[in-house]
Amino acid sequence: MTERLYYHDSYLREFRARVLDRADGGAKLYLDRTAFYPTSGGQPHDIGSINGAAVVDVIDEGERIAHQISAPIDSNEADCVIDWARRLDHMQQHSGQHLLSAVFIEQFGIETCSFHLGEEISTLDLETPSIDLEKVMAAERRANEAVAENRPILVTYESAGAVADLRKPSDRDGTLRIVSIQGLDRIACGGTHVRLTGEIGPILIRRLEKIRNTMRVEFLCGGRSIRRARADYNALTRIAQTFSTSVDETPQVAAAQFETVREGDRLRRKLEGELARYQGRELYDATAPDANGLRRAVRRLPKGTLDELRPLAQSFTTQPRAVFIGVIEQPPSVLLAASPDSGIDAGKTLQPLLAQAGGRGGGNARMAQGSVPSTEAASGIVETLTKS
Repeated sequence: MTERLYYHDSYLREFRARVLDRADGGAKLYLDRTAFYPTSGGQPHDIGSINGAAVVDVIDEGERIAHQISAPIDSNEADCVIDWARRLDHMQQHSGQHLLSAVFIEQFGIETCSFHLGEEISTLDLETPSIDLEKVMAAERRANEAVAENRPILVTYESAGAVADLRKPSDRDGTLRIVSIQGLDRIACGGTHVRLTGEIGPILIRRLEKIRNTMRVEFLCGGRSIRRARADYNALTRIAQTFSTSVDETPQVAAAQFETVREGDRLRRKLEGELARYQGRELYDATAPDANGLRRAVRRLPKGTLDELRPLAQSFTTQPRAVFIGVIEQPPSVLLAASPDSGIDAGKTLQPLLAQAGGRGGGNARMAQGSVPSTEAASGIVETLTKS
C-alpha cells in the first residue's frame, strides 16, 4: 500500500521514500509513500523527478500508485522532487473549480456535473440546458469576491455515515476526505488544493458551450488567467494599432469599418450582376445559332470556381433557346445551364456524363454542375455537350 502524502500536505515539494517494487524493467516504481498526485477526478498527474529521472506519469492502481520514469534506477531509496509550478497551477485550477461550482449553486441553484483540468484551460459542466451570460458574469464576480475574502480551504476526514451538508453526496463508504471552503462549500475530494481562496488568484471565465443538455464553462485561475489576460490585451493592442485607434475604441471602429466593407461588398455584387447581365446579352448576340436553332456558348477558366461563371451562365440562358457550358481547368469542373425553351434538362444531361467520367455533381433542369478527376475528363464532357 502506498501512503498518499498529498492527501495531508499539498505543499510538500520534496520527500524521501523507499522503493517497494519495480515493473517495466525498472522504469515503473512503487514507493512506500508518495507526494506525486496520480491522474484522478479530472485532475492530471504530477511530474517531477525520482533520483534525477523524470517522472512522466503517475497511475492510481487502487492500493498502490505507480510512478512511470524516463529511465530505470537501481537504488532502493528514492529522493523525489515535485514539479512545483505544475502542482501549484493544478491546485489553483482545482480550488477555483470548487469555488465556481459553489457560487453557481449559491447564486442560481445550478449544480456541476463534471470537471476537467487541461494543460491550458479548465472546464466545468453545469447541469442546465442554458444560462444567461449575465448570470455567468455575476458568478465570476462573486467568485473573485470570495478570492479577495481569503477564506480558509480546509481538509478534514469524516465518517461517510455521519457526514452532512455536502455539495454533492458521496457513494463511498468508510472515511471521506472533505475539502471545505469556509462558509461556501463542502465536498468529498481527493485532489490537491490551496490553503486559502486568495491563493487561487484571479478567476476568468472565457467561453460557454452547449454540450447536449449541459452548459460547459471554460475558465482560468491564478497564473493562467493573468497570462491569458496579458495575451488578450497584447492581441487587442495589435488590432487597435491596425485601426490606428485605442484599445477601448477598437470595437466601435472595427464595427464601422466592417459595415463599410459590407456595404462595399454589396455594391460590388450589384455591379458584378449588372456586368454579367450585359456580358450575357453581348455573348448571346455574338453566338450564332446551330442547325437546331440553339445558341451554345463555351467559357473556360484556367483556375477558380464555377461561382465565377454562374452569373454569366444565368444571364446568357435568360435569352431564348440558349445553352451555356462553363469549364474550370483547375480544379477540373463543369457547369451546364439551359434556357427553359432549349429542350435540354441540365441536371439530367450532365449527371450521367459526370458519373461516366468518375466525377460527381448535381443540379436542376436549368443549371447543373460537378467536378471530375482530370482536365481531360472535363474536356471530354464539353465535347459531348457541344455535339449533342
